Amino acid sequence: MNDQSRLTTGADAVVQSFAEAAMPAIFGVPGGGSSLDLISAAKAAGIPFVLTRTESGAGIMASAVAELTHRPVGLLTTRGPGVSNAANGVANADLERAPVILIADGFGAREAAIATHQLFDQAAMMAPVTRAQRRVAGHPAAAAEAVAAAMSAPRGPAYLELAGDAAKAPTPNAPPLRLPVLAAPSESDLAAARRLLTAAKRPAVIIGLEATEPARCAAVRRLVEALGCPGLVTYKAKGVLPDAHPLFGGVFTGGEAEAPLLREADLIILAGADPVEFIPQPWRFDAPILDLATAARSLEYRKPAVQILGAWEIAAAALAEDAPRRAWPDGRLVALRDAWLACLRNTASGNRGMAPSELVRVTQEACRKQGADPRVAVDAGAHMFPCTTFWQAERPGDLLISNGLATMGYALPAAIAAAWHDPARGAIALTGDGGLLMAIGELATATAMGLNLTVVVFNDATLSLIDIKKGDRDLPSGALDWPEIDFAQVMLGMGGASWRVNDAEGLRTALAEALATKGPRLIDVRTDPSSYPAQIKALRG
Repeated sequence: MNDQSRLTTGADAVVQSFAEAAMPAIFGVPGGGSSLDLISAAKAAGIPFVLTRTESGAGIMASAVAELTHRPVGLLTTRGPGVSNAANGVANADLERAPVILIADGFGAREAAIATHQLFDQAAMMAPVTRAQRRVAGHPAAAAEAVAAAMSAPRGPAYLELAGDAAKAPTPNAPPLRLPVLAAPSESDLAAARRLLTAAKRPAVIIGLEATEPARCAAVRRLVEALGCPGLVTYKAKGVLPDAHPLFGGVFTGGEAEAPLLREADLIILAGADPVEFIPQPWRFDAPILDLATAARSLEYRKPAVQILGAWEIAAAALAEDAPRRAWPDGRLVALRDAWLACLRNTASGNRGMAPSELVRVTQEACRKQGADPRVAVDAGAHMFPCTTFWQAERPGDLLISNGLATMGYALPAAIAAAWHDPARGAIALTGDGGLLMAIGELATATAMGLNLTVVVFNDATLSLIDIKKGDRDLPSGALDWPEIDFAQVMLGMGGASWRVNDAEGLRTALAEALATKGPRLIDVRTDPSSYPAQIKALRG
């Protein structure tokens, strides 16, 4: 006979596993079926639900909070179009290595037998971009298994389906959650790594997304400082080694801008740098590679001489303890870093508005003058290059970006998530006009929540990055541009404060007023895109 005292509902069993994983929030757009039962169970367990305006935006918000907290975060959708609209957000979580749990409503067995409306194989649709797919009906361990899969290296999203009848049905309690534990490095691997360091005269460290966790960040900084060698960061790892650090070597993408420094290196250490972060170009360097990674890579740009898999922060800390000093010649790193910055600096060419790099510098200077310390979220598009180059980061998570997927429409929902996560710091969304148009409904989310959020729009009325790629193709009018939009008016209609500016003086004035204003605010900046081609050529070669 079953022990009825041990029975709970399907929704309760799911949330039980989420609570054990210390899930910080669930983002989403509810429908019928299981959605309301899950939201109610989450409230009882102390897990907040954040209502968004789009499922894609909810997925990006969940990814951003997962990256900032290193915990699994929920994404709730209704069935059918709720799931299909969430696909972009889930793909972002997959390629940004973020442990997002998509909890979708489904069809019960009796309903599925007579339904065609909104019915498709949701789990199959999500399979290519999720680590696991589970249905809760009759399977109380489903949520625990989904969370464990999402937290396994390399981390990523998982799919969990809960139909309305299963959400209400009596279900045994979920089994205890068991999260994966990474293996410690072997002594033989450490010895091989030490031999590489001993043989090197000019090592360089490329720091990637896995290094943003606190223990790994600390170990990587110690290793760079012990060696005395340059450290470069990927976009995702901005702040692991601060831009102002004397050993900061620049941003690594796999392109040409950072190549002069790395061509002088005789050993390249990849510290949690995932190949998903690199642009699809051949590896440019002949130096041997020491690869520190949580798991084997699906793609290797070049086979490493030594690879340490698992809890690589233990290896980094051990190597830092007795690392041979490998400082580069006096002044060489400064010269290479200054040359990197010089080739990426740009200016406006006429009267069309601000140069993008100037816009970034003025924005950060205004924040510092006001004593503000916001995180920034950067959208995909040509403006991302000056943003990632010139916005200075001090800690991991200071800059959020979709790098592996590089989806437009990222900056606004990611900044909303960052401002929700840390209201005192707040956030800035640095977004192009095209990216903002893809997520514009989330302005209503920001104003409804009263967030400490500033949206800065690079408004050039063009898909600038795609315009550069068109070459000499003869395209129809309107294929890559549109009439300039007054985003300041849109923000007013959503209930926020706004400004429109054309130059640096106007931007400084607007920022001073915006940063002193409560609630969300938007600054629409007329931007000159003419400098983008030279900057992108310098970056990628």
